[in-house]
Amino acid sequence: MCGICGEFCLDGQRPDLSTMTLMLDSLYHRGPDSEGCYSEGVIALGHRRLAIIDLSFHAHQPMVDQENGLVLVFNGTIYNYPALREQLKAKGLHFFSHSDTEVILKAYAYWGEDCVQYLEGMFALAIWDSKKQFLFLARDRLGIKPLYYAMVGKHFYFASNTQALLKIPAIDTSINKIALHHQFSLHAVVPAPLTILTGIKKMQPATTLGIDAKGKQQITSYWQLKAQRDKEKQHWQETDWHDAIYQQLLSAVKKRLFIADVPVGVLLSGGLDSSLLVALLAEANIDDIRTFSIGFNDIGDEKGSEFEYSDQVVARYQTHHTKYHIANEQVLARLPEAIKAMSEPMVGQDAVAFYLLAEKVAQEVKVVQSGQGADEVFAGYFWYPKMQAATHMDDYHRFASYYVDRDHSEYLDAVLPKWQAEDYTRKEIEKRLHAPYGEAFMDQVLRMDVTCLITDDPVKRVDNMTMAWGLEARVPFLDHHLVELAAQMPLQYKLASNGKHILKKIARGRIPDAVIDRPKGYFPMPALKYVRGEFLDMMQDTLCSQACKERGIFNPDYLQSILKNPEKPEHMTRLLGSKVWHFALFELWMQEHIDS
Repeated sequence: MCGICGEFCLDGQRPDLSTMTLMLDSLYHRGPDSEGCYSEGVIALGHRRLAIIDLSFHAHQPMVDQENGLVLVFNGTIYNYPALREQLKAKGLHFFSHSDTEVILKAYAYWGEDCVQYLEGMFALAIWDSKKQFLFLARDRLGIKPLYYAMVGKHFYFASNTQALLKIPAIDTSINKIALHHQFSLHAVVPAPLTILTGIKKMQPATTLGIDAKGKQQITSYWQLKAQRDKEKQHWQETDWHDAIYQQLLSAVKKRLFIADVPVGVLLSGGLDSSLLVALLAEANIDDIRTFSIGFNDIGDEKGSEFEYSDQVVARYQTHHTKYHIANEQVLARLPEAIKAMSEPMVGQDAVAFYLLAEKVAQEVKVVQSGQGADEVFAGYFWYPKMQAATHMDDYHRFASYYVDRDHSEYLDAVLPKWQAEDYTRKEIEKRLHAPYGEAFMDQVLRMDVTCLITDDPVKRVDNMTMAWGLEARVPFLDHHLVELAAQMPLQYKLASNGKHILKKIARGRIPDAVIDRPKGYFPMPALKYVRGEFLDMMQDTLCSQACKERGIFNPDYLQSILKNPEKPEHMTRLLGSKVWHFALFELWMQEHIDS
């Protein structure tokens, strides 16, 4: 796991290495173990390394293949690299390291741009082909690893985070009007290729981008998730699906355990998903399972921890467990740090929780497994049954009535006339709900979640918050083989049992019944959901600040109405988030990353 960056000069000039140094400095926490830079002619590539596979200098990046004229910088992990290495060796290619990095280089040398079809894992990569004067970028199928890019004049830049690209002189930091609509309507999800900033784009998942010396760009999608029944499995019963999903999940967990030359832990929330990961690690005969949990202060009836459940899993499997309790005053004090680590404004209240947990966990291990993706792949959230039942609505309202943070009419009330526009979010949702290869409405919803909404919400948060401390998070539930299999599964095996039916069947007998049968929980951060006291004061100061007024986005009357009573039902989103927090977080992010 690492941080990457680069500059490709399309005007024949040489890259500015002082800018490269600043970009690398912004990526330090993603790869604190070492730094590397390659510069020749019109190209410069930079890399910060978090050493996990082949800890020797042979795996150092940027990695140069002199024989084939290739240079690579890469962020992520390729779980099938040992098999690919043997396959490529049999084809006559030679290796000087034992890293997954070199396997990518040789795969590109042999298969060219089609190499991504052979890679299994999470990755964002850039390959410079010196013979063709051609730059090739790629992002993994589910967008687990981030990759941003920008064109400034005749110079093409890329990096693992926006913080690095913001070091580029003259980059356009104006706000994108379409992205702003998504930011406040779609739970801060801004679908690729847009970001909130006009001058910065991000690679779409399952996509490659090639750019030649004349600046011609070719963007190609190399994978598509089909959410429909498989004719070959039409005779399968529940037991068949149970066994197939179990075997695929166990394989995903094992791959993310054994493909590492350092210990691997688990972020144990106390929910079904992370608890099941612990059980499967035990089945893989791991004796010393390291688990980590975090909790916060309760607010009213809202619990600030799930220790009562995680403790039961720890007791059953005798894990080497550490739990942390964080007081609310520490949350407030550390909030600016977490916001500084965000590549884009993230309103999910668990972002700060993951940031504070990752700080502690990174002192013990370099790699953890996390349960992100299970709810989207296996329909675990409370809004899915409501959507399924709302057959009297058209597809857009069937989804939006239970997910979209504010209707378009409210959005128009919330922003000043300059930012009022058409309902961009509705257009985006309708496009995705009506895309090919989706059998039923809920198949389309879950596919949109897995291939878009999760990418720029929980997955991005986990990447940003863990990598802020040089901690690699692996997500077995987003193994693309498992995702493909689950997308073929009949909906009743997901939606039954109040969601995640098949996972609950797999978990029964492996983890305590209390964990399986409990109401669906969420990573708790009550102080950012029920905004009171010092937290409300901070958000009010932010939204009434001179900087916020001069930015000229929010309607002051609307802000005052939600600040006056932030816990009114209409001032909470359909996903039970605080609208005050949504606006405050956005403004805090802008002040931290743009104004400063």
